[in-house]
Amino acid sequence: MITSVFKKSTPINYSFIGILMVFVFFTYQFQDTKWTSSLFEIAKKSALLLILFASLFTANFIVKKNALTKDSAYTIFFVLIFLMFFPNVLNNYKLIVSNFFILLAMRRLVSLQTLKAPKEKIFDASLWIFVASLFHFWAILFILLVYISIIFHVSRDYRNWLIPFVALFSSSIIFVFYALLFDKEAIDVYLQSEVINLQVDYFTNNYQNIAFSIYAVFVVFFVLPYLFTLTNKPLNLQASYKKVLLAFFIGIAIFFISANKSNEVLVYTFLPMAIMATNTIEYLQNKIQQEIILFVSIICCVFCFFSQL
Repeated sequence: MITSVFKKSTPINYSFIGILMVFVFFTYQFQDTKWTSSLFEIAKKSALLLILFASLFTANFIVKKNALTKDSAYTIFFVLIFLMFFPNVLNNYKLIVSNFFILLAMRRLVSLQTLKAPKEKIFDASLWIFVASLFHFWAILFILLVYISIIFHVSRDYRNWLIPFVALFSSSIIFVFYALLFDKEAIDVYLQSEVINLQVDYFTNNYQNIAFSIYAVFVVFFVLPYLFTLTNKPLNLQASYKKVLLAFFIGIAIFFISANKSNEVLVYTFLPMAIMATNTIEYLQNKIQQEIILFVSIICCVFCFFSQL
């Protein structure tokens, strides 16, 4: 029954997921209603919701435009499910904005397989990654994905290897001008964020620990089948699937080395995980197994969401 709802991408499915997103967002935000008395705070919350919707739209565009999944709504549904695992991310402006820019970068990197305008795509992706790092410094690790994409597709042209440095110079100039004009402490704050913390002892309650543990189980359940079936993917798409897998591991690395560690930092893994979860469901031929996976996912996300409110 659940599979019949999301196995096709239709306006009704997207509307349903959109309504769920609004419900989840405001259920979390209305724990504290003080923000409703300030127009500025209302504007901030509205902007945050719009960025979340833009992130869902971008995620859907990536998988549909590049044929990473079949024509279904599973991917964005799983992105929403993983958001519900860690609801505190719904109030973390910097991580949501940073992740949105990473999604924009991934959109350009995955489409690099077409070999159309590769230099523009490399520059755009690099620029978005450097901008994302302004909101969460270690998002800069995604620059590795740029060079891996160059190796996969356009390594023979030496100029492609230099383009990320041009993007770094451009973003640095803009950031320095912004800092000098509006916030002179921004540069110091950015440089001070270059801290590595490998300790995982940030849990403030047992429910955060449980949510993290359940998510770890999902990682094992979805990543391993993806690894084993990677060679069965169409040859022309294997590089794109490898980039999805590498993006996931970069997201995990960001989580483990980030100084201000929290479950929300796993937001960088949500899209790769959603793609791998969708591929797992689409690979299974048994409808009962598909239903069980979706049902368990929904039960777990609902429990994690409401237990952490």
